Amino acid sequence: MEGIEGESSGAGRFTLPPMRISNEDIIFCVDVDAESLVEMKSTGFNGKPITRLDAMKQAILLFVNSKLSINPDHRFAFVTLAKTASWLRKEFSSDIESTLTAVRGISATSACGQADLTHLFKLASHEAKKSRAQNRILRVILIYCRSSVRPQHQWPVNQKLFTMDVLYLHDKPGPDNCPQKVYDALVDALEHVSENEGYIFESGQGLARILFRQMCVLLSHPQQRCVQDDVDIPKSLVKKSPAADTTNGEDTVPVTSSQ
Repeated sequence: MEGIEGESSGAGRFTLPPMRISNEDIIFCVDVDAESLVEMKSTGFNGKPITRLDAMKQAILLFVNSKLSINPDHRFAFVTLAKTASWLRKEFSSDIESTLTAVRGISATSACGQADLTHLFKLASHEAKKSRAQNRILRVILIYCRSSVRPQHQWPVNQKLFTMDVLYLHDKPGPDNCPQKVYDALVDALEHVSENEGYIFESGQGLARILFRQMCVLLSHPQQRCVQDDVDIPKSLVKKSPAADTTNGEDTVPVTSSQ
């Protein structure tokens, strides 16, 4: 953790001095492009396929309930991303009913074409300054679902006031899309603005459970994180054979970091 130094004794023990962990103000930024209405392989209680937007809403509610169980003093606000970012609910709140109302109000738009993250970074930086004044920290969780539109931004490289995480849902690579290039652009944006270690996860498999699993990893507090390359959770509860160690026979084309 930044600002923490360990001290080792002659017996080889390592101690870490205590550090105050700040409560979080978390902005969910949900992509509402038409691609958010793409159906996933998962089905709902009625047996019908759910859309990416349905899965994103469920994942947000899972996160908020779990995060408040860990610490009821965390707070949440909501932004939607079309061509640019706009507030859905600007007031930060830890009230679960308020969160339910905000999530239900998220709806998809027509195809947006471009995705400019500049305004998202501006409003996040503005809120981050207010959070710091209250001894809190701010985090943005961007859920992005465009397979051929690389996000753009104009932001100074030395201005890092918040942490950003990204969940990227996409189609498989093909003639009409470029999820690898989109993923690389998201990585660049994350590294450009993140104060602490930001995480990015992707999935092109269309399975809601993968999104839920990735969202659970984001429960980790930015001030207590290891680098993403060292993250080895969640672990399987059963020992898999080498032949079944990927996705249990599910057809998948991974998108990977170019670093």
